[in-house]
Amino acid sequence: MTFYNRGAELEELRTAHESPDHEFYVVYGRRRVGKTELLKEFCRERPHLYFLAAQEAEDRQREKFVEQVAAHFDDRVPRIEGWDEAFDYLADQLATEQTIVVIDEFPYLVDENDSLPSYIQSFVDEHLRDTDSMLVLCGSSISTMEPEVLGHESPLYGRRTGQLDVQPFSFRNARDVIAYDLADAIRSYAVTGGTPMYLTLFDYADSLPENIRDHILSPAAILYNEPEFLLRTELRNPARYMSILEAVATGHTTPNEISGATGIDSGPLSKYLQTLRRLRLLDRTVPVTASPKQSKRSRYLVADEFLRFWFRFVEPNRSSIEEAPQIVLDGTIEPGLPDHVATTFEDVCVEATWEAIRQDELGPYADVGRWWYGEDEIDIVGLDPNDDRILFAECKWTSEPVGYGLVESLRAKADRVRWGSDTRDEEFVLFSKSGFVDGLTEDLDDSWSLFSLEELDDLLV
Repeated sequence: MTFYNRGAELEELRTAHESPDHEFYVVYGRRRVGKTELLKEFCRERPHLYFLAAQEAEDRQREKFVEQVAAHFDDRVPRIEGWDEAFDYLADQLATEQTIVVIDEFPYLVDENDSLPSYIQSFVDEHLRDTDSMLVLCGSSISTMEPEVLGHESPLYGRRTGQLDVQPFSFRNARDVIAYDLADAIRSYAVTGGTPMYLTLFDYADSLPENIRDHILSPAAILYNEPEFLLRTELRNPARYMSILEAVATGHTTPNEISGATGIDSGPLSKYLQTLRRLRLLDRTVPVTASPKQSKRSRYLVADEFLRFWFRFVEPNRSSIEEAPQIVLDGTIEPGLPDHVATTFEDVCVEATWEAIRQDELGPYADVGRWWYGEDEIDIVGLDPNDDRILFAECKWTSEPVGYGLVESLRAKADRVRWGSDTRDEEFVLFSKSGFVDGLTEDLDDSWSLFSLEELDDLLV
């Protein structure tokens, strides 16, 4: 896979490596997000030992690890009986040479021996601290990495000197990969999301429908079963979790709606929702003016664009896709795609709002998010409590230019947002895929900012 972006993550690892002390880093995140490529890029041209664990018996895993340590230090392979001896052997070698030691897919080792974190604790406390080498544990299984490596009850808790939670690319970063114009890039991002492997599977010399057909709707394609495979690596019985994700992807976003769509009672449902949030598969949102801990107006969203696409269009239509994928593409996906992309466009506009704030094109705001109350919704609301200033924005992914009706509608809804004082400063923004009707820009005062795709393109360069 070609390496893209990750400049901030690389710089953090480089800074840690150049420190005069030992370093123990934890790198984790969902599958396919690019952790291995990041570590390979970091290790390139630096002395390093890279060990990729596999789903094998413990004895064979340990043998391979020791063989790799011996090969790196040009030593004969010693006879090793346990992991404690394996790490003692590694410690003897690190005493003579500064080295980056990467253990990738660490959860596979823990699956075979759940005492391994204790052995690494002893290695860090008794040996690594006395060197200027660097140990990196990397893993994709959130359900293993968080409790076994990062959790309070882990033997390794408090030992790490840093951690990287590697996230999917934002739309702005994904533009380096997506070789379409802006409108088609947004459509494509609404399908692949920001996971690097998904992005790089598409051939951008082909149209988006062709890529969907070839890389998602083909039963032989990697992405056809990817979400199910992802869930099975984290969960023993994923069926109910899949039904929840499908319900949310198809528009059931409140706990009551999810319960009604899945038949799961509210008690068990809360635990399932909590697990899906912990695995970064669902996000919980509340109105930006509300307290996340106290608000009862929560909504759930599928946390990844590809998963949202797959659970909306692929999972409910698997039987038809097996028989006639082109009919599903033409009759179900293409007609429903504009509505699906509209949600992604809102997220892209949130990115653009933050960038406009950084570039001083909009006033400074401390918090930006969605707002709703009853039947009223506003796509983006920004809050600056220090200066009693509030931002209201709407995002329209429509084929017609935005006109005066949206201006009046946004003004009316803004009056119903209870936040700040009666004399608060108000700022308004409109984002439009198809531009604006003639004369609208001239008729609005300086409190309004209008962004067409052309302005968005300039902002997100």
